Amino acid sequence: MINGAHVIIYSQDAEADRAFFRDVLRYPHIDAGYGWLIFKLPPAEIAVHPVEDWETHDFFLMCDDVRGTIEELKARGVEFRQPVRDEGWGLMTVLKLPGGGGLGLYEPRHQSAHAL
Repeated sequence: MINGAHVIIYSQDAEADRAFFRDVLRYPHIDAGYGWLIFKLPPAEIAVHPVEDWETHDFFLMCDDVRGTIEELKARGVEFRQPVRDEGWGLMTVLKLPGGGGLGLYEPRHQSAHAL
């Protein structure tokens, strides 16, 4: 039986991004060996969206108060790529990872499935 999901974030500076998840987001983690950190994620959910063509999947962090979370993360040195956008289904922004990538952050307006 499936007992979990493993998310991979590709990075041009994996050590910097691991430090970000460890030190800035403060996610609990294990060292799988040689400094290869694997992080415990908060509760998660998955949605399937229709597309004509695809190459990747998206990963977003969720929060109850996007503006408050932004201020908390800015105080820890996090930069954001764009201002908060109202997408209808929620409020969204993108934070900048140290390795150069981006990570979506949103406050949903819909009921969350992770509490089921």
